[in-house]
Amino acid sequence: MDTVKAQIEELLYNNAADFEIAKVLKKDIKTYFDTLEEAFATSGGKDFLVKHTKKIDSILKLVYKVAARDMFGDYLPMKNSIPLALVALGSYGREQLCVHSDIDLMIVYKDVPGYNLKEMIEKMLYILWDTGLKLGHRVHTVDDLYGVSQTDITIKTALIESRMIEGSTFIWTETQNAITQIRHDNIEEFIRLKLEEQEIKHRKYPLTMEPNLKEGVGGFRDANLVFWIGKVLFNVDNIKNLPSDIVSEKEYRAFRIALEFLFRVRSAIHLVAKKKEDKLRLDLIPYISRLLGYEDGKKGQMRFAKKVTESLKTIRLYSIIWLDTLTHEYKKEDAGKNYIYPRENTQDLNDILIQFRDHADKSFYAHPTLLQQLTSINKPERLDETLYITIRTLFYQEHCCSIFKALSYAKLLRYTIPPIKKVVDLPQFDGYHKYAVDIHSLQCLYHLEHIKDAFIQMLWDALESDEKAMLKIVVFLHDAGKGRKSDHHFVGASLFKIFANKLHIDDALIKIGETLILYHTLMSKVAQREDIYNETILLSFASHFKTKKLLDMIYILTYADMKGVGKGTYTSFNARLIKTLYTQSLDILDQKTMLDETEKRIKKETTLKRNSEFQNLSKIQQKKILKIPSNLLFLRYDTKRILAVTKKAFETETYEFAINNTKYLTIEIIRKDNFNLSYLLSKLSRLDVVHMDICKLFDGLKYFKIDFSETVSAEEIDFIEEMIHNAFKPSQSSTPQIPHIQSNEITIDCEHSKTYALMHLDCKDQKGLLAYIIYLFDQMGIDIATAKIHTLKNRVKDMFLIERNGNFCHNVDTIIDKLTGNK
Repeated sequence: MDTVKAQIEELLYNNAADFEIAKVLKKDIKTYFDTLEEAFATSGGKDFLVKHTKKIDSILKLVYKVAARDMFGDYLPMKNSIPLALVALGSYGREQLCVHSDIDLMIVYKDVPGYNLKEMIEKMLYILWDTGLKLGHRVHTVDDLYGVSQTDITIKTALIESRMIEGSTFIWTETQNAITQIRHDNIEEFIRLKLEEQEIKHRKYPLTMEPNLKEGVGGFRDANLVFWIGKVLFNVDNIKNLPSDIVSEKEYRAFRIALEFLFRVRSAIHLVAKKKEDKLRLDLIPYISRLLGYEDGKKGQMRFAKKVTESLKTIRLYSIIWLDTLTHEYKKEDAGKNYIYPRENTQDLNDILIQFRDHADKSFYAHPTLLQQLTSINKPERLDETLYITIRTLFYQEHCCSIFKALSYAKLLRYTIPPIKKVVDLPQFDGYHKYAVDIHSLQCLYHLEHIKDAFIQMLWDALESDEKAMLKIVVFLHDAGKGRKSDHHFVGASLFKIFANKLHIDDALIKIGETLILYHTLMSKVAQREDIYNETILLSFASHFKTKKLLDMIYILTYADMKGVGKGTYTSFNARLIKTLYTQSLDILDQKTMLDETEKRIKKETTLKRNSEFQNLSKIQQKKILKIPSNLLFLRYDTKRILAVTKKAFETETYEFAINNTKYLTIEIIRKDNFNLSYLLSKLSRLDVVHMDICKLFDGLKYFKIDFSETVSAEEIDFIEEMIHNAFKPSQSSTPQIPHIQSNEITIDCEHSKTYALMHLDCKDQKGLLAYIIYLFDQMGIDIATAKIHTLKNRVKDMFLIERNGNFCHNVDTIIDKLTGNK
């Protein structure tokens, strides 16, 4: 910095232009930023931010000096005589400025005749802008400050955490006097608005595996809020200086350790992203964890992400406790939250658990004073028989999720529920889950107690009390086996058995619980990836759940598990698939025998013949329907739907189509003319196909039903209609690009069933993949009956049912060669 000062002195001596001075500063700033990673490696969390703040201070002081010298020349007065001060605001004012954060600067002045301060201010700002610094600035007279603070709660907040950088100490003293007035102004409203602001941010940024470290739950804004309110009430310079009856030394130590770590994490995010970034994105974690000294690979990344979640929970806990203590005189309790408060004569943890149990007939929240009591309550080193007996009773309560959420907030979940010990704060880098394991488990338990599906609620209501309690334990522990080398299904089942035995759960129910945890992912996988109308698949699935009771329970567990993943995971589409799997499996259990496709079709045909609408058709039409070669129409659809499709087919001369765009885009086509499906799919390749049915009808007609994963805009409907019309024009053709598929990614089973062969494709997701497969099959004269598309972690799990009476099974080697690009 001394070299830079000397260069600027020389430029000032030579009356150099402002942009020449800015160039020197800009070069120095670039050199400084280029060496930040080296400095970061040897600095602590807050220490690094303070050093960065001081560097920015030094630049602003130089700019002030340049502007003052230029304005006053040889008649430069003392700084105190120039009625102007540079003041840092926000994180810059707190000396917590992150490397790519905006520099919040306030210039305070008095408009004294003869000083030309507005010109001086403009000169400083122009030089700073030319240096490339990300500057956020405000310019006010001292007399303006109080009025400005009334306009916006954010401005008032920034003013009460201001810090002088350079300039007149007299102006700074007057500024401090104005800030003191602002600090004491309408304290109750300030507290109310800041708490409302916090609640909004918490809803917007929950504690996920990609947390917002600034605005989210347990983030810096929670810590800032404690400081802001402490500043307003006690005029303290940091949280540590709050009265000891509000912030104890023990609490502050844990809080400060967590905050220091998060300071380092946020700095690392900025350094890795090379820009302002508040979200700990999953794609940044490998680089950030390495920068922070964690070992390379998944293990180090897991340890890092786990510590982030743990630290955010620590900030959340103590912020909740301290904010309540600071603000209870200024706010009204939210009656809608049903708070539970500490009882008199509470002796130990068991007393509090009993208190929770007695209130769990409805949802509740542990009041911050009760959370604080929990953090220091007497308890044995390990759970004893008395505690196990009480914990057992918790799972019998209608809203036990409220109990475990309170224990989680108080960081007692590991202690109270030992099987979950290793998965508390454990991240899940699987591209599917949005929360750490313990938070996901709590979410699942919540959705089990707040079922929105009427049919599943009916199944739940039919369970006995002991069965419900067992299922709540299963839902809570279904992922407890994660984080080990062994399969988490088996580990989880073992942990459940040990814990359930200690709770004295009935042996028969323990056996059921083990089965449910062993196969807790099976129902969603089969429903979304397999042919749920194939008897072999159904029997394989149902063999794990041999009674209706067990089938009911896996259905309920699957619902809770998927709902607990996050918004948008359990959709109307996959809900329909899962329910279909349930009802199909129920049929298998009821019959106790294996029904082949012909029997199913005969059963459907019998039902159809009794239908009055069918009976009103001509004899020729009835015969044509019953002679439809495709079994799929009878296996997949009910009689009402079969009649709707076939009656429309009787009216079709060339082709008809319908588009439904309500919940997701569905295209239905009945055609007699040649139809270039490959062309249509290639034109719609930006949309993911999640399901497709193709059924041969009669008189050369075919029925197509294509379900996409999303809706489209109203403007796109016209475009899609035009594409469908074009697909029937002989001139419209396209040769899709050959995808990259390995032979070991293709599985073909020509013995899948009497009617269908099966092709599984497990390869990298690629645009136009399905369009190419359709194109290839069209070229070879192969009829596809059904295509089920499923994508996970950028890989497709596609399944194709193909009628065996075509050219498929005679050309398996040729098909594999063409799919893999060998011919």
